[in-house]
Amino acid sequence: MPLPNHGANPQNVYRQLGLTMPDEVYDFSENVNAAGPPSFVEARWRTFYPLIQRYPDSDGEPFLTKVAAFHQVAKDTILLGNGASELFSVLARRYAKKRVIIVHPTFSEYERTLRAAGAEIVPILVTDFIQYTLPMEQLKQEMVEADAVYICTPNNPTGVLPKKEELLALMEHGRAVNCEFVIDEAFMDWVDEAYSLIHYSAQNPHIIVVRSMTKMYAIPGLRLGYLVAHASIVTTLKDMLPHWNLNAFALVIGASCLDEQHYCQQAIAYAATQREWLHRYLQENGCQVTNSVTNYVCFSLPKEQQTDTFFTYCLAQGVVLRHTKNYKGLQGEWFRIGIKDIAAMTSLHNCLQAWFNANKGREK
Repeated sequence: MPLPNHGANPQNVYRQLGLTMPDEVYDFSENVNAAGPPSFVEARWRTFYPLIQRYPDSDGEPFLTKVAAFHQVAKDTILLGNGASELFSVLARRYAKKRVIIVHPTFSEYERTLRAAGAEIVPILVTDFIQYTLPMEQLKQEMVEADAVYICTPNNPTGVLPKKEELLALMEHGRAVNCEFVIDEAFMDWVDEAYSLIHYSAQNPHIIVVRSMTKMYAIPGLRLGYLVAHASIVTTLKDMLPHWNLNAFALVIGASCLDEQHYCQQAIAYAATQREWLHRYLQENGCQVTNSVTNYVCFSLPKEQQTDTFFTYCLAQGVVLRHTKNYKGLQGEWFRIGIKDIAAMTSLHNCLQAWFNANKGREK
């Protein structure tokens, strides 16, 4: 039976596998900030209530102005979306019936939305998952005949940050061969804005950078994202979106989130500590682990250990990992673990340790 194509909503995994869901479940399949939303969200929640009685600002204020100031770009180079998923849907319409390169393994929504729009997909596979080394020559060759290329940086699901100099080289090549460059920076908040390509996108009419507010600020239920591109691209894409596509709560809360720099630094430091421990622990137990820089890691078991058995074993212990059966190249042989709070990480450690103790040296 096929598993869900996304993390979160763990009850769907148990239902589709016909398993009983334990009373206590830790969902490591989704990768939002373990700290939860910034404290102001709960503290000021009652003050947001009047927003429900009137239409949201049609231009996306106050969030639009805050995004422009945060990235120091003009407001007409920003397009707001009901989550990054809406932005990928409208981008797919831009590439309807066109030829688009997708660098795999990567987020499944690119291909799903592009196929729905009738785009021709050219899959290019990264084979070095540990470093996520881009196949530069193959990409450059394919870009000559392509209309666009999609790259996720940092990559989802591996968490690896492709080299900026390689991305810039591809960007320049795209300019020369008239191939647009779509960059998904949903997890860039966990690294450093110095690695972002946003400042290149505002001046270059072939660069589009998509960002999400979901991951760092733990507000997936509000659905909020944005992209930065040349003003001409933003104008074209905006005409494809419905009026009032963003709710008033998301616009006000999202604007205040961008002031939460201390909150972000605490989240980055905590994720780094837990990620480094998990990376080391998995390697000590014979696993391959990607060089993630985000709030999740991706790993594969020692070759003698059965992946499907491991996955269902973890589920029985109330530990829900993100499978990779729908990621090209990974083929279910790898797993993604989102960093969670201390209680969840302790439960994860206990679950993994019991598995490794029981399976050391076991042959297939």
